[in-house]
Amino acid sequence: MSWKRERFDSHEGAVGVLLADGSEPGPVSFDMGGGTYFHESTDWWVYTGKLRRPTATAMRGRCACGWRGGREFPIDWAKVDRGNLAAYDVSGPREDWEAHLDEVVSRSVPLPQDVAELLKRLHERLDELVDAHPLTVLRAVGELETDLASFGLMATRFITGAREGAVPRVAEALGTTEQAAGSLLRRYQYVGF
Repeated sequence: MSWKRERFDSHEGAVGVLLADGSEPGPVSFDMGGGTYFHESTDWWVYTGKLRRPTATAMRGRCACGWRGGREFPIDWAKVDRGNLAAYDVSGPREDWEAHLDEVVSRSVPLPQDVAELLKRLHERLDELVDAHPLTVLRAVGELETDLASFGLMATRFITGAREGAVPRVAEALGTTEQAAGSLLRRYQYVGF
């Protein structure tokens, strides 16, 4: 089970776990019937201590960007229903992750109101057209891609040419990770989609 917020894909959240010594365990491997492939999981409920797995004593929020929640929530394995894992209360870790995302969003560059409204109207209009006129939508998407490549290239050249250390600044401004920001800059720098 993971949590996502639209337009912030690099900040996928989930329940993380801690062992009694305060460390975060690595993934648990499962042998799926021989061979060289082993399925791995970091889902909180696999750290039961059974079958030589580590025993998690607490949970906390975690994010794909590397963030970890500061609050710890004890796990009462006697109350975990293996048939209905969603019934176990993980609201604390999720609330912490939501607060982390709110902070990420607050540091990101806001869109000007008129641009946000134009994008919303464009999205709504293309959604209206896609079933009845898919070729029209495809043509509009093609024209948008051309404009995106041109403006993306200009913005990337300005950002990377004006100052050093562009990747960390772009990551924070867009509410993404440095890896995703670097990938975006390279994509527009070389005008490829």
